[in-house]
Amino acid sequence: MKGKTILIVEDEPSIAEVVSLYLKRADFKVHHAGDGLAAMAYLEKHIPDLIVMDIMLPELDGFGITRWLRERSQVPIIMLTSRRDEIDRITGLELGADDYVVKPFSPQELVSRVRAVLRRAAQTEIETPAAQPVSSGGLSIDPLSRSVTLDGEDLTLTAKEFELLYLIASHPNQVFNRNQLLDRVWGESEYIDPSTVTVHVRRLREKIEDDPSSPTRLITVWGVGYKFVP
Repeated sequence: MKGKTILIVEDEPSIAEVVSLYLKRADFKVHHAGDGLAAMAYLEKHIPDLIVMDIMLPELDGFGITRWLRERSQVPIIMLTSRRDEIDRITGLELGADDYVVKPFSPQELVSRVRAVLRRAAQTEIETPAAQPVSSGGLSIDPLSRSVTLDGEDLTLTAKEFELLYLIASHPNQVFNRNQLLDRVWGESEYIDPSTVTVHVRRLREKIEDDPSSPTRLITVWGVGYKFVP
């Protein structure tokens, strides 16, 4: 992972300085943006390997930047914030953030999370030649092009939404519990919040179900987990 570029979007100079120092010691290249507009200006010209981003920012907050990014890129994002409310964590995950760190935090722990997210991103990029397309009831999933269509219309999914959907849909009627999904899609990491699966399932239902509140494809097996019904 040496030489990977990390963009830090943080308006508190002392925090940005400490995070930059620890990341540089870990052999990462670091660029810093002090507010949302500066981050956008950088991202319009450069896509780093990972972004560490505060939510509360001047000019444009981290949610807005994440929303804009996910329409253009699947660059890994770790959200960094002093907020402790669950709704903020869920909002970040729904928008496509890969991880969430609450201030105050250990800089060394943040470096470990950066490495873990980068490892998962690298594994995602490895193509599986044996992977086969899945087609069911107007829903088509192509693992090679990483594209999903529903009744001929292209769907926009985040990287983790795609991996979760393909995993479950390629094993029709097989029930996966939350720990299995966390392990298979996010990899073994003590940092991943278990609610991540619930959030991503809800987001997928909003995209592939006619009525997300009464799903017919991505089904909850109460007390066990989830399964795909073809």
